[in-house]
Amino acid sequence: MATIANILVGLVAVLHAYILVLEMFLWEGKPGRELSGFDAEMAAATAPLAANQGLYNGFLAAGLVWGLIAADPTGFRVQVFFLACVVIAGVYGAVTANLRILFAQAVPGALALTAVLIAG
Repeated sequence: MATIANILVGLVAVLHAYILVLEMFLWEGKPGRELSGFDAEMAAATAPLAANQGLYNGFLAAGLVWGLIAADPTGFRVQVFFLACVVIAGVYGAVTANLRILFAQAVPGALALTAVLIAG
């Protein structure tokens, strides 16, 4: 089960690294506008906000990678903390911004968190 948990944590980390790139560097391009539904003008106006969100997603990814490489019990605790942050952020985003965030962020985080807790 530990291997499955590590794979899921790694996938969530990669997802958040992708979100960092999307929000920080691709927001005004086609990928960012498709995600947000914004036209070019609104994407440009919201780019600084999106970049800030992207930075936070990068911190989540970095924390998950730290949890994967740190020895236990630190690694386990770090994974639980950052996965809980992912789930909370995903639920909050689903409630306040767009329901699809629940499935894109909170559900993968919850699955990984469940696997980590079972493996731990």
